[in-house]
Amino acid sequence: MKYAFIQRYRRIWPITVPCRVLPTRVSGYHAYIARQAHPIAHRYMGNEALTVHIKAAHAWSRGAYGWPRIWRALRNQGVHVGKQRVQRLMPLHGLRGKGKKRFKVTTDSNHDLPIAPNLLNRRFTADAPNKVWVGDLTYLATNEGGLFLAVVIDLFSRQVVGGSMPQQITRDLIIGALRMAWFKRHPGKQAGLIFHSDRGSQYASKDFRDLLKGYAITPSMSRRGNCWDNACSETLFGSLKVERLHGQRLLTRRYAKDETLTGLLGYNRSRLHSTLNYVSPMQFEQHRLDIQAEQASP
Repeated sequence: MKYAFIQRYRRIWPITVPCRVLPTRVSGYHAYIARQAHPIAHRYMGNEALTVHIKAAHAWSRGAYGWPRIWRALRNQGVHVGKQRVQRLMPLHGLRGKGKKRFKVTTDSNHDLPIAPNLLNRRFTADAPNKVWVGDLTYLATNEGGLFLAVVIDLFSRQVVGGSMPQQITRDLIIGALRMAWFKRHPGKQAGLIFHSDRGSQYASKDFRDLLKGYAITPSMSRRGNCWDNACSETLFGSLKVERLHGQRLLTRRYAKDETLTGLLGYNRSRLHSTLNYVSPMQFEQHRLDIQAEQASP
């Protein structure tokens, strides 16, 4: 009651006055205000109630998240709970993240086309958007036949900024993805942009090299047969296939495209990314814009 009294008259008296009269500590009053603003975060939650939150977060991720991301998702929602409790409760209720799955290899590096040097050398970081883009492609099987997906990822935020999904694996597949990224992001020809990919024949083709040159983009390629040189795109495809597509019956190419586009949109908007301190790619970029706006304001 004493904290409610202080809250009632805080516009009339300085907080220190009623705290001295009652008496109570100012820090205690501020802790009371924090509990009122975030009641879930400051209240011990029993295992049954916590399990409800865990199950909701697990369902929201379509069963994809293991305990580390479930714990982070709960923290982001204001549910302050120890990671050990989440790790202990999930197996008790049959909850676990989806495992990895083997995928079809799409890289054809047996060619005599020019190979660009590996400028990244596994340094998968960028200090600003449109500094380094990463390109890759993968195969999607449906009952009607196969589809290929090519993507362009901005290494700064891991956001998918371009994509293409034709039925054939040709150079037009990756050219379409790069053009989409270029017209979406408008980096400009003075940005010093690097485009990193594997050394597949599509990325080494003359048409694609000419497009990079026309955009003033510097090419970079991974070493032969080394998937770790393109790890960020492998992470995206693993997330998309395991978390969105695995276990589904992709009856038609149209359905597969719709599910893939929905999955990529969800990846950009809401997937918690460990390299981004467990926020989504779009949240990460928005945070940077907010900081720039604050610094620019007088």
